[in-house]
Amino acid sequence: MTGYVTRRAVLAVALALAAAPASAAETIKAVVIDGYPAKAMWVQEFTNFFIPEVDKRLAMTGNYVMDWQESYGGSIVKPKGVLEGIELGLGDIGIVTTIFHNSKLPSQAISAVTPFVAADARAVAKAVDEIAKEFPTMQNEFAAQNQVYLATGVVLDTYQVFSKTPINSLADLRGAKVAGAGMNMRYLEGIEGAVGVRGGLTDFYNMVQTGMADAAMLWPEAAATFKIAEVAPYMLRADLGAVNSKTVTVNKDYWDKLPDEVKTALLEVAVEYRDHVAGIAMDKAEASRQAYIAGGGTVVELDAAERAAWANSMPNIAEEWAAGLDAKGEPGSAMLTAYMAKLKAAGFVPTRDWTPGMTN
Repeated sequence: MTGYVTRRAVLAVALALAAAPASAAETIKAVVIDGYPAKAMWVQEFTNFFIPEVDKRLAMTGNYVMDWQESYGGSIVKPKGVLEGIELGLGDIGIVTTIFHNSKLPSQAISAVTPFVAADARAVAKAVDEIAKEFPTMQNEFAAQNQVYLATGVVLDTYQVFSKTPINSLADLRGAKVAGAGMNMRYLEGIEGAVGVRGGLTDFYNMVQTGMADAAMLWPEAAATFKIAEVAPYMLRADLGAVNSKTVTVNKDYWDKLPDEVKTALLEVAVEYRDHVAGIAMDKAEASRQAYIAGGGTVVELDAAERAAWANSMPNIAEEWAAGLDAKGEPGSAMLTAYMAKLKAAGFVPTRDWTPGMTN
């Protein structure tokens, strides 16, 4: 009899629970910021991929619903202001353009100081993100800015040089003013008289148009998006290499208040977003070159000997970068060795081997 009563009691509780209204999901507000406009590829994909993927994961349990509030194109911060904006809590989640912050985020320059290795966004994004998760340095740099690192992104297949006048060899770059951002301006140091002029992607059109620069270093997808062919109708295909330039971060104070389920969703989707954006960069590469040509541009191939000459004319910026981190007690040389090993293992043969101790 006792067992029968117990079974009846359990059944009654189960029926009562089934009849009870489902508890409402908790709504979590998330302000997403980037200073670049919504038309920028990585911003579009944050809207079209990152956000829906997080929503899908959370919908599986129904415990949480995100209230996404997106703000792009300078309404809260300019392109260079995302790092500080997230630090101060002006946004909860941001896409930081790391090339603007070499002093605060020096380890993020690992792919920028190793040009002429891999013109493949997917390989570089994966290798850099793995380094960030195998060594504490990168995450600690963001922690010092009151931020939690989610994943590094690569939005360009490879840097090229876009110019007002034809460039057929390195000799044509002598004395040129070339717009760039961050470390890539140092690529010019081995070319007689060439100088880098600091700017951002949204500035390059005007810089070339007004004569502030004779050329600009950017990638074909961006050249097509920002109509660079109108002012710089010649592209030197030098395949300088893919560079990580975007990192998704979260304000630390905001992060600490998030439920574990939401944190897990953000971390997992950030890695998928990393690979998704890199894949789009590669998929769009050839189409973007064709769009550049259709817009009035001409592509000139830099031959292998000239490309090798350019690579070997540069100072050893990778060694300098690693030594600078080593001097601060960070594993710069170990990070550089591991990074180069990852790209070699992925099948890339560097035009110049930046591994510490290698002669070039």
